[in-house]
Amino acid sequence: MYQYTDFDRRFVHARAAQYRDQLERHLAGTLGTDEFRALRLQNGWYIQRHAPMLRVAVPYGELSSRQLRQLARIAREYDRQPDGPFAGQGGYGHFTTRQNLQYNWIPLVDSATVMELLAEVDMHGIQTSGNCIRNITSDAFVGIAPDDIVDARPYCEILRQWSTLHPEFAHLPRKFKIAVSGAAEDRAAIGWHDIGLQLKKNAAGEVGFQVFVGGGMGRTPIPGVEINAFVPWQHILVYIEAIVRCYNLAGRRDNLYKARIKILVKAEGRKFFDAVNEEYRRILADDNGGHEHIIPQAELDRVAACFVDPAGVAPVAEPVLDTSDPAFARWLARNVDGHRVAGYRAVTLSLKRVGIAPGDTSADVMDTAAALADQFSHGELRVTHRQNLVLPWVKASDLPELFQAARAAGFATPNARLLTDQIACPGGDFCALANARSLPLAATIAERYQDQDELEDLGEIDLHISGCINSCGHHHSGHIGILGVDKDGTEWYQLTLGGSDGTKLSGATTAGKVIGPSFAADEIADAIDAVIDTFKRERLAGEHFVDAVKRLGLDPFKTAANAVRVSTAKA
Repeated sequence: MYQYTDFDRRFVHARAAQYRDQLERHLAGTLGTDEFRALRLQNGWYIQRHAPMLRVAVPYGELSSRQLRQLARIAREYDRQPDGPFAGQGGYGHFTTRQNLQYNWIPLVDSATVMELLAEVDMHGIQTSGNCIRNITSDAFVGIAPDDIVDARPYCEILRQWSTLHPEFAHLPRKFKIAVSGAAEDRAAIGWHDIGLQLKKNAAGEVGFQVFVGGGMGRTPIPGVEINAFVPWQHILVYIEAIVRCYNLAGRRDNLYKARIKILVKAEGRKFFDAVNEEYRRILADDNGGHEHIIPQAELDRVAACFVDPAGVAPVAEPVLDTSDPAFARWLARNVDGHRVAGYRAVTLSLKRVGIAPGDTSADVMDTAAALADQFSHGELRVTHRQNLVLPWVKASDLPELFQAARAAGFATPNARLLTDQIACPGGDFCALANARSLPLAATIAERYQDQDELEDLGEIDLHISGCINSCGHHHSGHIGILGVDKDGTEWYQLTLGGSDGTKLSGATTAGKVIGPSFAADEIADAIDAVIDTFKRERLAGEHFVDAVKRLGLDPFKTAANAVRVSTAKA
């Protein structure tokens, strides 16, 4: 993991102190609401439906057990005490699709204290909101996956440092998101980001980036397009600066819904590409600009030295595990992934089980996950795009013991990448922007599909739920996507099929297509059942759901789902 320098620590502590001064002036009435709003947003503080919401950055998803314990402390001491399945387990937390942690109930008066507690463990909420470059995300298996081409973490960290409080890009036309993948398979959904970076090696073995631009979901879902096939790694900050500078100058500021870079790229096409490449050449030719942003080998080496394997990790012989216990065997097959180091595995700690909203956690759950990381994973965890946690350094011989501990703690649901491993935003239960609730629907679907044999028979299905068109639940990229919409003050849901986030299973990054008019709240779960039943009836042997949708087209699924609406109306 990256180790903060003295400068890094002074930086986040100074930012926390600055925010305390701003908060105290606001509470005293000398700093107005509008002026304070911009300041709190750039530190991750929103005002949601019921209370302030804090979004904490977890850069490229990497998290230490010490940091997770501090997040648990903040939940326990400053967030609301939970009820339901988390009753008596301290306050709430929520892991998001962009590898952050959110709190939904911290009083604003405590916000400066929380920022100081985050700074104690080298964390912050800087640029997790507002019209700036947001948290840099990556593959949850970065640096450990067998198909890694280049470890993306040093480059992610350099990007994080470069973009943090970049003075030119503090007030962009709209929020701006960057994702980086260093593996053969894109597990970072780079095609759905404003800038997507794919690390590659050319024929000479030199490292560079394939650069995609203009991806995004929301009101107008558009996959990113390639703008440059190979930018040398030393020049990547220059190239990104050229992209963001051209966007900052030409992006629309008169229309919130047309302000994202995807709209600019779609409207200008080659003209925008030419402007970026000209700006790139100009910066490189400018002694006062280009050379300041070319990454020196010494700086890459300094940062990369933080991402060596933990002490004691070395290839070991693969153990022969006793898989006579069906539950253990199923967990091994579903929640345990391969590793580039022989004799090691990456293990998903599932946060998905009946009664628990996708991504939700409690203070006690976080403390338990931290303890498992200390015992089995050298004190390190990862936050995943799918709103789970991963232990990245597990010795294969420890898997039986870890399974028992994970099962006792509720982390061993063997559903990674299956239908009940849903992605969902907090929806109307928390968010003031949402048109409909996401969490009750996610709970209903989880309750209906609890038969593990059935889930395995259905195979891998990405189900994503968003409470509004902002698509925080990434419904556009789901094999099955659900979007909450408002009709005269009541909750309705659109159903989309065939979306993809760019993985090998899903294929090229694609937005799902809507099937028919929206469904009422009491119809949508039955419509999902109808779609699944159609798949079971029409699939070929061994065929995945997303492939069946591509082969059959939307019509058979649309007919089945619409029949639910008709039968409900008759009833």
